[in-house]
Amino acid sequence: MRSAALCAVLFSIVLSAFSSTASAQIRTEPAGKLFFEGDLVRHMVEGQVGPWCVLQSRFKRGEGIAWRFRALLPDGSIADDTVLQSLVVELGSGDTIPMEYGPHGNPPTDYFWANSWVVPANYPTGTLGYKVIATMQDDSVVTWEPFTRPASVLAIVEGEPMMQAANQ
Repeated sequence: MRSAALCAVLFSIVLSAFSSTASAQIRTEPAGKLFFEGDLVRHMVEGQVGPWCVLQSRFKRGEGIAWRFRALLPDGSIADDTVLQSLVVELGSGDTIPMEYGPHGNPPTDYFWANSWVVPANYPTGTLGYKVIATMQDDSVVTWEPFTRPASVLAIVEGEPMMQAANQ
């Protein structure tokens, strides 16, 4: 009898560990209304050396950060500007960057929500969390947060952007 009770206690501990792990991985609120695909890339800043549109999570003061997102409805269709009133990135500092929906590439190869921000010269270094806030046409709001793994979280680091050589 004691063995059965011990097994029941262990089973409930294991079950609660799995359920808390699963709920910790929900990245949208409310869950299931929208799904997000997205990344951070280096955005072109005049006078700096590329490459541009390359995945990156560490940025220096003066560098451009571009956010690119695709929002999807539960049926897999795109949540474009006819489905969403707005899509905004809110930085951990409280600053907001409104995203714009449109074509990308010349000729266009994809349509998604995007915008960029240049890290100010006096911006503090360190990790900079962000979340995405989507406002649906019916005024309901869905928020999404990216991974929080230290190696992949957005961070501002010391250093200067590489500049192009002056033409002589």
